[in-house]
Amino acid sequence: MPNRLAAELSPYLLQHAHNPVDWYAWGDESLAAARTLDRPILLSIGYAACHWCHVMERESFEDESTARLMNDNFVCIKVDREERPDLDQIYQQALQLLGGHGGWPLTLFLTPDGRPFYGGTYFPPVGKYGMPAFKEVLTGVTEAFRARRKAVDDQAAQLTESLQQLSRGETRFRAAAEARLLDEAEAQLLRRADFTHGGFGERPKFPNPTNLAFLLGRARAGSAVALSHVELSCTKMAAGGMYDQLGGGFHRYSTDERWLIPHFEKMLYDNALLVPIYAALHRSTGNLLAREVVRGTLGYLEREMTSPEGGFFATQDADSESVEGKFFAWTPESIRAVMGDADGELVCRVYGVTPSGNFEHGTSVLHVTAPTPTLPREGGGERSASWTPEEETRLALARAKLFAARETRIHPARDEKILTAWNGLALSAFCAGARALGGEDGARWTAVAQRAATFILAKLAPNDQVFRVYKDGVAKLSGTLDDHAFFAAGLFDLFLTDFDPRWLNAACRLTDRALARFTDPDGGFFLEDGSEPLVARPRSGYDNAIPSGAAVLVRTLLRLHALTGEARYERAAQATLELYAGAMARSAFGFGEMLRALSLWLEGPRVVVVAAARDDAAARALVDAGWRDPETLVVLAIQDRPSSPHLPALLEGKSVLDGAATAYVCRRGTCSPPVTDPASPVLLFSARSS
Repeated sequence: MPNRLAAELSPYLLQHAHNPVDWYAWGDESLAAARTLDRPILLSIGYAACHWCHVMERESFEDESTARLMNDNFVCIKVDREERPDLDQIYQQALQLLGGHGGWPLTLFLTPDGRPFYGGTYFPPVGKYGMPAFKEVLTGVTEAFRARRKAVDDQAAQLTESLQQLSRGETRFRAAAEARLLDEAEAQLLRRADFTHGGFGERPKFPNPTNLAFLLGRARAGSAVALSHVELSCTKMAAGGMYDQLGGGFHRYSTDERWLIPHFEKMLYDNALLVPIYAALHRSTGNLLAREVVRGTLGYLEREMTSPEGGFFATQDADSESVEGKFFAWTPESIRAVMGDADGELVCRVYGVTPSGNFEHGTSVLHVTAPTPTLPREGGGERSASWTPEEETRLALARAKLFAARETRIHPARDEKILTAWNGLALSAFCAGARALGGEDGARWTAVAQRAATFILAKLAPNDQVFRVYKDGVAKLSGTLDDHAFFAAGLFDLFLTDFDPRWLNAACRLTDRALARFTDPDGGFFLEDGSEPLVARPRSGYDNAIPSGAAVLVRTLLRLHALTGEARYERAAQATLELYAGAMARSAFGFGEMLRALSLWLEGPRVVVVAAARDDAAARALVDAGWRDPETLVVLAIQDRPSSPHLPALLEGKSVLDGAATAYVCRRGTCSPPVTDPASPVLLFSARSS
């Protein structure tokens, strides 16, 4: 018989709907049951694409005897962390305060009023690797709650006080946000950089896109070593198994330091965050490998992660047929069965498929073998591919054939809920790709973004009432800071791509709503709006798998201020940067997005206004020249066409010069003389002229 989760929309919760566990979803009913029964809460947090969540379900939650222990002694609550990032942040912090490392599945034990007192992540059915068996944990917690209730309450009180201190602790660190922080942060990150394989640290290796984006900004300011590391990291990731060599798109992370064997789940946010980095790398350096990664990744998102209504799905599972990575792995025999002997030998040589394999059971994950090939740069190549043009043609045909063959396999499951925050990131990614690639690609990606934005505004933000999640025609859960901030940023990026004022107008409305709902009077922004009583009200400028919502909002505030002149936007941004300045100085690694915001504030956004008559083809060349710097804000003002009500001050006095499309380059309210030549040094960004 299904349990209560059968009535939920979340694919993760529905995965557990037929467990013998008497699961509740988080809400008034479950919390009231815990208080009425005076039982501890067993809180389990995960997500649909989480491999170890599936393992714990098979081993424990589907086991009748384990389920009886849970049902007889606990109120069991299952939470999708993608639906409730506020709960996940609170209880992940609680586990870290208990000495754990965090992660998913998260297994926390709470008092009947929701205060944490013990927990862990994955617990095996039999004790191993220093981890106790899950049944032992259940028995021990039950005995402690019954026999040592005061000690449990004392522990819960202490943890709750610590959580509340964390939520307000940054105010103690308010400091001046100074340029030296950027130099120190770059040095900190480069000390952690892997200059052999790219990225940061050792195994497991995550892409850390916000840190790469910050370093790319430092490269824009003239740091050659920062640029070198970003290019190395992007090249190595694209050559490894972490990048899907056949279907495009990135897996979650690499289990080794070489980006070879991934953890196979694919997340919308990872791909959305990496695309702008590759797009900027291509745009600023002419790296054609980066261009192909943008095409491959956006192609994957359009093909496999776009809903019929236009929004973007959340995740793809790591497993197929209950085996992690099975969908993506190959053997020499399976390659030759598709390609024949001659082309099969070429594929195996180039993509590292061997009889012994590099993955499980003698299979191989496709990766580009050393030396790592990079396609020539535009205008001539400093480096060339390690195969001949004739072989490249054969390989392109081979990839298409292998992809078609792989499509006949059983696909990993897909979590088809649509999250406002992650869709905002995807909007920004498609816009970055459109501006960087231009032409047919640019028109295609712009159309995808326009359709997605229209869908989200209609279904997830009707009348600016923002919801977090949409599935099966239903929008639910009040939007968090991330939902408001990421979607506002995506709308702003879409305005900077197609210049339709409705996107800017919507971005301003959402930003104003975020300021009203999430601003902490002591500084910074809360993650949720305070409408639900929680043990602590989370607030953070720290990046996790996704950027800090506060940092993304600060960048949007600064960019909006540059266009609208609204002083309140800059004041809110400055107050938040000062709040986190001390934390950024101590630990740059977790503040990549906030550091990007600090850089933007110190430098001042660079704005290019292109004034043109309707249907003036010359305007596109000026726009494209402005787009060569990915951070420049380009606004196209067409004569006799209504503009946004937020732009009169910016557009004042900027008219067409002698009938020709004209560009004005501005920073902090000061503009250059007008130019009409797309090759003008005034228009083209350089670190020296900035």
